[in-house]
Amino acid sequence: MIIEDTGLGIQRTNRLVVLSMVSKARPKEKKQAFYSLLSERLEAECGIAPSDLMVSIVENTDSDWSFGLGEAQFLTGKL
Repeated sequence: MIIEDTGLGIQRTNRLVVLSMVSKARPKEKKQAFYSLLSERLEAECGIAPSDLMVSIVENTDSDWSFGLGEAQFLTGKL
């Protein structure tokens, strides 16, 4: 992957981690806390600089999931 500069002047290395995750809607304060904690932990435990972390969260709801059998298990109450 080639990750272009977003115009923020963040210097990245070849250790860049791009994390894309799916989540239920969460308040912006919880997202900010998650970004901060994730950045701190990855630096402390893996040596990944905060400038080498890019995160994208895609929000969805229970009706957006089927774990098989043509059912939406969150909606049918099986999960």
